[in-house]
Amino acid sequence: MPELPEVEVCRRGLAPVLEGGQIEGVVIRAPKLRQVIPPELANLLPGCRISTVRRRGKYLLLDCRRPGVEGCLIIHLGMSGNLRFVPSDLAPGKHDHFDLVLADQVLRFNDPRRFGVVVWQAGPPEAAELHPLLATQGIEPLSDNFTVDWIFAANSRRSGPIKPVLMDSHSVVGIGNIYASESLFRAGISPLRAANRISRARYALLVDAIRQTLSDAIAAGGSSIRDYVHSDGGAGWFQIQVGVYGRAGEPCLRCGAVVKQVRQAGRSTFYCPGCQH
Repeated sequence: MPELPEVEVCRRGLAPVLEGGQIEGVVIRAPKLRQVIPPELANLLPGCRISTVRRRGKYLLLDCRRPGVEGCLIIHLGMSGNLRFVPSDLAPGKHDHFDLVLADQVLRFNDPRRFGVVVWQAGPPEAAELHPLLATQGIEPLSDNFTVDWIFAANSRRSGPIKPVLMDSHSVVGIGNIYASESLFRAGISPLRAANRISRARYALLVDAIRQTLSDAIAAGGSSIRDYVHSDGGAGWFQIQVGVYGRAGEPCLRCGAVVKQVRQAGRSTFYCPGCQH
C-alpha cells in the first residue's frame, strides 16, 4: 500500500500541473471502489479550478472551487492504485475507474484491487478534516507538532510493542511497514520493545529517525511496491537504501548480526537483534 512518502511524491508530481487548472469534465466508470464514488461529481466538478493539492496522511486533497461550489476531492490510492496523466485520447484500460478531464490531458485513477477512495467534502479547505475518513487521523510525523514530548506522552500508557504502535494511524499517520522497520533500525530500538518501556532519550532518537527515514524516502521517490508508480509512470528507489526490511537471514549492515523476521499485527517485521534493543 502506498504510504506517506509515496503519497507525498504523488502530490508533488500533481501539484504543478493541477494547481490553478480547470476541470473540464469527470468520467466515473466504477460506481464503487472502497466506497461509492459520488455520482454528483460529474455535475459538481466541471468548471471548478483546483486551488491547492494537499496531503493528509495517506490521502490526497484537491481543493476545488467555482461559483456556487466549494469543496475538497479526497482520494486514497488503496492497495495498488495510482494517478497518472495520460493523453486525452488514450482509451481507458480495465482498471481505469475515474478520470478528471483537464484542458489538454486527463488525470486517470487506476486501481486493480478497487480498495481506493474518491469522495467529496463540501465546504472550505479546513472542512476536509470533518470528513469521517480524516477526522480520526493522527499527527503528521513531518509536522512541527511531532516532537519527543508528544510521542513520549502519547505512548506512556501503551504496553504493546512499539512497531504496531507506530503504524496506528489514529496516533500518527503514514508510517507504513517499511518505514516503521527502518526507523526503528536507525534508532537502535527493537520493534518488540513495549512502547511504554522506551526512555525519553531513546524516543528523541526515534523521532529524528522517523523524520529522516520519511524524508529520505520522499527524496528517493518512495518505495515501489507491487503496482505503485509515480504520476509520470516512474518507480521509487528507497528499497535499495533499506537496512533491514526484506533482508531476513542476511548480515546486518551495521553490526554483522543476522537480520530476523517476525510477524506483528499480521505484518512482517525485520530487525537486527544485535544492535536493536
